[in-house]
Amino acid sequence: MATQAPSSERRAAGGLALVAIGSILAALWYGTLRMPSARWLPDYGPVPPFRLVDQQQHAVTNAHLTGSVWVADFIFTRCAGQCPLMSGRMAQLQAAFRDEPRVRLVSLSVDPARDTPQVLADYASAYQADPARWRFLTGDIEAVRRLSQDGFHLGLSEGGTAAEPILHSVKLVLVDPQGSIRGYYDSTDAKALRQLQADARQLARRGSNGRR
Repeated sequence: MATQAPSSERRAAGGLALVAIGSILAALWYGTLRMPSARWLPDYGPVPPFRLVDQQQHAVTNAHLTGSVWVADFIFTRCAGQCPLMSGRMAQLQAAFRDEPRVRLVSLSVDPARDTPQVLADYASAYQADPARWRFLTGDIEAVRRLSQDGFHLGLSEGGTAAEPILHSVKLVLVDPQGSIRGYYDSTDAKALRQLQADARQLARRGSNGRR
């Protein structure tokens, strides 16, 4: 049976979320000043099959995302390093795509032993995540590790700092409606995030080939 995170951890997560969200409106306004034009997008291969559980305790597989453009990241809720920033960026994308229902967001926990569905639900709430648009996934650690390393080609290891004991990528990954990876974007780079928005809209509106 899943247990809730201690209230102190929830308060800490909420505080980090407020800090991360504080910059979103300004970043979103700035990002709309100039969006990159359409371009050809490379194909990095398909995301392998997976079966995980979301913050509402619903099973999620590749099939649930087929037909949607989606943006993925790897985070964990007790992270005090890059994860609050990454989740803040995802919240920014949720706001940016509010008029584009074909774009979804998926955050995968790299600490599934602690990040139960209830813990993820609390974390998602701190970022005002709409569960219909933004899913937080947890499951078997080996399945998550294979998905990160072999599926998304992103590093994942333990033994980091006290603030971030699990080392993982800060990249956001764009996946097309057929389940193929079409781009990697640095979550710390405002220009890369603007490009991600443009590329995601291009895939949603013009098909998976990413051409004009």
